[in-house]
Amino acid sequence: MKFLLLLSLVGFCWAQYDPHTQYGRTSIVHLFEWRWVDIAKECERYLGPKGFGGVQVSPPNENAVINNPSRPWWERYQPISYKICTRSGNENEFRDMVTRCNNVGVRIYVDAVINHMCGSGNPAGTSSTCGSYYNPNNRDFPAVPYSGWDFNDGKCNGEINNYNDANQVRNCRLSGLLDLALDKDYVRTTIANYMNNLIDIGVAGFRLDAAKHMWPGDIKAVLDKLHNLNTKWFSQGSRPFIFQEVIDLGGEAIKSSEYFGNGRVTEFKFGAKLGTVIRKWNGEKMAYLKNWGEDLSIIHQDVNDWIGPPNNNGAIKEVTINADTTCGNGWVCEHRWRQIRNMVAFRNVVNGQPFSNWWDNGSNQVAFGRGNKGFIVFNNDDWSLSAKLQTGLPAGTYCDVISGDKSNGSCTGIKVQVSGDGTAQFSISNSAEDPFIAIHAESKL
Repeated sequence: MKFLLLLSLVGFCWAQYDPHTQYGRTSIVHLFEWRWVDIAKECERYLGPKGFGGVQVSPPNENAVINNPSRPWWERYQPISYKICTRSGNENEFRDMVTRCNNVGVRIYVDAVINHMCGSGNPAGTSSTCGSYYNPNNRDFPAVPYSGWDFNDGKCNGEINNYNDANQVRNCRLSGLLDLALDKDYVRTTIANYMNNLIDIGVAGFRLDAAKHMWPGDIKAVLDKLHNLNTKWFSQGSRPFIFQEVIDLGGEAIKSSEYFGNGRVTEFKFGAKLGTVIRKWNGEKMAYLKNWGEDLSIIHQDVNDWIGPPNNNGAIKEVTINADTTCGNGWVCEHRWRQIRNMVAFRNVVNGQPFSNWWDNGSNQVAFGRGNKGFIVFNNDDWSLSAKLQTGLPAGTYCDVISGDKSNGSCTGIKVQVSGDGTAQFSISNSAEDPFIAIHAESKL
């Protein structure tokens, strides 16, 4: 649940195939636990100008304040109420962020925690981000309000012990979190009202946390209650984009067909700086660098186990920008790395182009193109790559956007010469920091 991630918008979800990004923008970055005021600034100064399509934000609703361990990332996944009131900011700051990001073409996607409330072991009191009272032991959340009638205790008064049992997975408590009775219309309506408030503010969609822990019919019932998107930024009748957290822990009873066909967006971890997954669009072949997952849908980096964001006594620190455009004040902004931002641009350029010119060495050296707009080569073997490959691109000199930038008609990195027949010679050392090369139509010198 704690990640900075880029989402390539190729996954489709329930009844909603349109992520509503502006034309030509195809990637979303997850600014996990950023303050709303900093996200607004980043939309205007970087994400908009660099062609990012959107931001996934941390859960904006009031949550329990956890002090042991001290203010961990996962406290954001322990709801107390649906007030927009967290350590990322208040409702006015959230509204301002959504408006400013939308105005520069960057959409906002909310991480929606609707499966559960806080952990059953939390003490009663007002230790919450907005000071609301709650008593988990009595199932009392008056700021919503929820009571004992609104939880699944009657179906399962305990933890998930068997992940092969769908009833347990969906009715019992995940890590002690009080499981909401989403089969009840009051609960469905309450959740929908929270999400509709966010839609009316101007968000473009939602990531459904713990989606596999909810019955698909219950999810659909909630989504059926949602408003159309705000017509200030979206076309009339647009429906919110929905993507779901569905992580298989191995041998589980949950089947992908139960999550609305091929509408599942799957999260996976990577360890390398650019542990990027590349999947052939028709699904016939898959190549990978370092680690891989089921879909080219999300890439993210798992930084730590418990530590929350850079903070002063629980107050999130401002995201400052250094002279070299990296982030300071304890923040690491992967989306500002040259390799990441340039591959966001690569994807924007090749979007909609057919898969073409696949090549591999039978091992972990692979390459492929996207029509006549882009070509990429990977070397994940323990030996160097040297090959003459068909790129499908027009003749000319191209700047490799992984090793450098196109600037003032020149290239700060490797130059690739494409011949009149579309071929080019590629050489990639296995010891290179970034053992791949990417060129595209707009990187032509």
